[in-house]
Amino acid sequence: MNPAPAQRPIAARTILVVDDEAALVEAVRARLVSEGYSVRVAADGPSALAAVEAERPDLVVLDLMLPGMDGLEVCREIQKRDWVPVLMLTARTGETDKIAGFAVGADDYLTKPFSLRELAARVRAILRRMERAGALGAATPDVTLIRFDLVIDPSRRRVQQAGTDVALTPLEFEILLALAQAPGVVYAREQLMERVWGYRDHAGGRVVDSHVARIRRKLRDEAAEPRYIRTVHWVGYTFREAGM
Repeated sequence: MNPAPAQRPIAARTILVVDDEAALVEAVRARLVSEGYSVRVAADGPSALAAVEAERPDLVVLDLMLPGMDGLEVCREIQKRDWVPVLMLTARTGETDKIAGFAVGADDYLTKPFSLRELAARVRAILRRMERAGALGAATPDVTLIRFDLVIDPSRRRVQQAGTDVALTPLEFEILLALAQAPGVVYAREQLMERVWGYRDHAGGRVVDSHVARIRRKLRDEAAEPRYIRTVHWVGYTFREAGM
């Protein structure tokens, strides 16, 4: 699992905005600059990948529909190289597109048209989550959770299953950690959304379901009676207690 990047002071944080709509890019750039961020822009996939390589931004705001190379492929390539949080933008409203974005490593998703205020709030939420992840590791260096054959190490952001590393994204790690820290406690989907993403969203239920499904696949835990994360129908999820 790639570790979360070290956080820069807010004034030094760099955000890469990738979109081929010049007017939208300028509006987003101006708003983010007013929030205190350093902003770089790119209009297509290859330019975006080159900018990520050169700038190592703290966050990428990425349009789904780009000329030549779509945003899903760009996001996939970014995560292959070195994990960077991605906020996906799209004019599509279908839930399938949102889930596809998360499947390739996006951290959040915003549907056009959106308010610049909402965009800024989502950016802050993602960066706060990264700060929280770093603070958790620094504050609890010796607290390692052992749950059945899973070893979850918050300080190293590392999960092992029966001695083998499991490659989770930072978002997947946060969900697993939240559940594993309180076995038997049932979290509603909205509670997980608020705890992990830092806000609630009316469509958050399916987003949480999508991430839990990916965690289960990576842990080979997709049986009718999962070993680790159990579904509480109509409510949410809980981590299985020992002896159950």
